[in-house]
Amino acid sequence: MFSKHSSFTIYQEQPFNGGPPVAALPEQFITPEELFFVRSHGNVPQIDAATYRLEVDGLVERALSLRLVDLAQFTRAAQTATLQCAGNRRDELLALGPIPGELPWSADAIGNARWGGVRLVDVLRAAGVVSGAAHVHFTGLDYVEHDDEGFSFGASIPLQRAIAQDVLLADTMNDLPLPSEHGAPLRVVVPGTIGARSVKWLGRITLAAEPSPNYFQQRAYRLAREAAQEAAMLDTVFLSAAICTPRSGAQLPAGMLAVTGYAIGHGATPIVAVEVSCDNGSNWQCAELLDTPVTGAWMRWQIALDLGPGSYELVARARDADGNTQPADLGATWNGKGYMNNAWHRVALHIRP
Repeated sequence: MFSKHSSFTIYQEQPFNGGPPVAALPEQFITPEELFFVRSHGNVPQIDAATYRLEVDGLVERALSLRLVDLAQFTRAAQTATLQCAGNRRDELLALGPIPGELPWSADAIGNARWGGVRLVDVLRAAGVVSGAAHVHFTGLDYVEHDDEGFSFGASIPLQRAIAQDVLLADTMNDLPLPSEHGAPLRVVVPGTIGARSVKWLGRITLAAEPSPNYFQQRAYRLAREAAQEAAMLDTVFLSAAICTPRSGAQLPAGMLAVTGYAIGHGATPIVAVEVSCDNGSNWQCAELLDTPVTGAWMRWQIALDLGPGSYELVARARDADGNTQPADLGATWNGKGYMNNAWHRVALHIRP
């Protein structure tokens, strides 16, 4: 149906959800479209570009109804940014207990792309933001059914985040027209936030005093570590590092072993270090960082380890430019939705003589 890699893992056909082979992710700084994960809550809508309108309303001086050609009045911009689903690495949490109703993502619900379009702040200026506006709501043109109700996917971000220069209304991905499964004709890209805030198939922008009332803002994407806690709305992504090769359970010959992976900082913060241990954190070795740091984008890394025969558990952890670190214990990240797992990533290996 979509132009995805032949080894793409399809978690769900309708709506389509899937991720690439994890081993392929560190091969390129910019993730090709065929390897970019897809997370959708409803089927891909059929949108006629000729009749499409982006509505801008709410606490604005003037409501706008913009055709795609009208967006040409705004200066074009580009932004390299990593998008990550809040459920990335959920499979590790599933090993601790059931998480009903959620997709069993591996470390594959992430990708880094070069997005092109217009800056959200320029559209907001054209509409004129009035006093009292504190949040920017995004509403998609898809159709989602949940709890016997039907509605569009929606989310919001604070106005102060929305007016940053890196927040785009994107119509291209990797210098090509935005694919339908990734939100064509227009989507939001908010670097450093969970993927659910970068709403696809954007149909409406609303300025308001409060966050979006949409189900996915108010109820779905919330995090509570303990049952007694009030669940907080998710926003920024957490610092995390993942091992992409070798894969857990591999049996490999003794000798030099190439270990590769990716890391992403808290929010849009660049990564400054990745360390790998093969003795449960007693000793660490610094991995080689492969990319020039880009705010809002991931960092790929690699390291060569000389391993003799035996069983090992490789562990990876990262540090970003703000000094953020990761929790060592997987149990510390547990929550009933399986969101935001950023514990040290562990891969079990057996090295043959």
